Amino acid sequence: MAIVYEKTKLLTDKPLHYCPGCTHGIIHRLVAEALDELGIQDKTIGVAPVGCAVFAYDYFNCDMMEAAHGRAPAVATGCKRVNPNNIVFTYQGDGDLASIGAAEITHAAARGENITVIFVNNAIYGMTGGQMAPTTLPGQVTTTSPYGRDVNHCGYPIRMSEMLATLDGPAYIARVSVHDVKAIMDAKKKIRKAFEMQIAGKGFSMIEVLSTCPTNWGLTPQEALKWLQENMIPQYPLGVKKEVE
Repeated sequence: MAIVYEKTKLLTDKPLHYCPGCTHGIIHRLVAEALDELGIQDKTIGVAPVGCAVFAYDYFNCDMMEAAHGRAPAVATGCKRVNPNNIVFTYQGDGDLASIGAAEITHAAARGENITVIFVNNAIYGMTGGQMAPTTLPGQVTTTSPYGRDVNHCGYPIRMSEMLATLDGPAYIARVSVHDVKAIMDAKKKIRKAFEMQIAGKGFSMIEVLSTCPTNWGLTPQEALKWLQENMIPQYPLGVKKEVE
């Protein structure tokens, strides 16, 4: 019998711990497929964050490390500088990267560290109970903004991709989504491109992936995908934000 579909060998057999409808699983597979297709498994090191993806080291079938909250870019920098032939990536949520880790990611990008960052943006703190994050949309209800995010009190959401794209260090920054098949295929292409940029020694690359959080958004998985498309994409437009030739 011909095999027409199988799980990439870059993912382990351990069941994912994510909530039903969470799109972390899709993003994990896209990253793993890119690594598999590029044939770089044996020299890849991933850095897991603090947040919903804190157990990412159980799922990727490559060397993995755990970083303190927000410090994944610093750990990745050390891994890459000790052995520049390593392919190093971080996998971080918006609370990890855009809040407590805002300085770490900014300076890693400014230095042009030759690492790849997978930045999962679901506009909320997922693991700790659904609090407002730096990426929470204006008017969005969270456990710490029960009447909706008031920009006059809390400020505006941070567009991390656009902000980092203004720096000289980054070589490739793009924002993608996983809300439908077409978007998932585009996300896969750009994630692979980010790793190719690192392999070529171009410098810092980051893929921001718009993701859902049905549990903390209070929506069904289907409703969450629609909410992402109708609300998050206008706030966080998709596309390449910077690419160095």
